[in-house]
Amino acid sequence: MKRILVIDDEPGVRDAFSDALDDMAQVDTAASGEEGLAKADEATPDLIFLDLKMPGIDGVETLRRLQQSAAGVPVFIVTAFHREFMDRLQEAAQAGLLFNVLDKPLDSDQIRVIARSVFEGPQAFEQ
Repeated sequence: MKRILVIDDEPGVRDAFSDALDDMAQVDTAASGEEGLAKADEATPDLIFLDLKMPGIDGVETLRRLQQSAAGVPVFIVTAFHREFMDRLQEAAQAGLLFNVLDKPLDSDQIRVIARSVFEGPQAFEQ
């Protein structure tokens, strides 16, 4: 079974992702960047949803560290604060870190479409 890691400090966001995805994959959640890194080290996920604005290490630093422990895993940054982090995200992209940025909030259909496209490819929607 596929594994999805959701790293977000808001319990409601973690719950929404878990509810939307629990029939598609095993969903692990983390309330901080540090906790997310530990969970990624325990079991490499197949997909990561990551918040930017969190206490402790923020999402950009978490992304940098994930690229060491979970290299090649698709990362979708889901945030309401991407403008605040734009310079650092551009630096991360220039350093070769791969990620996509999505604006919060996402509804359950959007979350599921992203996961399906990662797991099954674009052909999953050609019907």
